[in-house]
Amino acid sequence: QVQLVESGGGLVQAGGSLRLSCAASGRTFSSYSMGWFRQAPGKEREFVAAISRGGGSKTYADPVKGRFTISRDNAKNTANLQMNSLKPEDTAVYYCAAPDRGSYYGPNINDFKYWGQGTQVTVSS
Repeated sequence: QVQLVESGGGLVQAGGSLRLSCAASGRTFSSYSMGWFRQAPGKEREFVAAISRGGGSKTYADPVKGRFTISRDNAKNTANLQMNSLKPEDTAVYYCAAPDRGSYYGPNINDFKYWGQGTQVTVSS
């Protein structure tokens, strides 16, 4: 079992930055990849970014490439999402997630089994 808790959301103006954090507990953190997803009102939950177990490999959704950076600290059992140059269309509830298969770090939402409660990010224009 894996328990995940997000923090760091809030209200920011367009062009601003936010840093989300995800604290993990349960299974050994370095044994599984981590992902970030988001869900805007009236839309399906979508992939944002993912990082491999050791942190050496990362994948990003096209809309966030060059603006968002995913990272992890295995010593602190945390995963982070640094979000820069935020746009109003980035407004959503952001979730961190861990896969059922520890090595997976792709965009397929169905491969992620453990989810946090989500944190709201609102970007004003």
